[in-house]
Amino acid sequence: MKRIRLLCLGVLGLLVSQSLVHAQDDAVEQAIAGAMTALDEFMLHFNSRDMEAWATTLNYPHVRFASGSVTVWDSAQEFAQGATFERLPRTGWDHSAWLSRDVVMAAEGKVHVQTVFQRYNADDEIIGTYESLYIVTLQNGHWGTQARSSLAP
Repeated sequence: MKRIRLLCLGVLGLLVSQSLVHAQDDAVEQAIAGAMTALDEFMLHFNSRDMEAWATTLNYPHVRFASGSVTVWDSAQEFAQGATFERLPRTGWDHSAWLSRDVVMAAEGKVHVQTVFQRYNADDEIIGTYESLYIVTLQNGHWGTQARSSLAP
């Protein structure tokens, strides 16, 4: 009888464990979907050149590692005051697109995505291809890019 009880407890433990794994898998899958949607919005609003809309796709404080420096914005208002769309078009840039987005680490509230994106001119010619790492987080129900490290200038 003791063996049967132990066997039943073992089977029950396995079932509970599998249920927890499936729940965790579902939560991670939902996190990845949320992060990818946030990155879609990031690129959409970036290409629209609307600093305020683009700022809404981020979580704060927001950190960017690029061009040998680290920049931190504490709020969407601070980010929206940036001059990105005054500088970038002078390089010939018209729009950008993701080439790849590969999840390298994911949990319920945070997803790390290794990306490759290209910049294009107005004739849709490639002017640059860059690797980057985006860390997308869930804050107060909002998925947004919280940190990015890019090899782009």
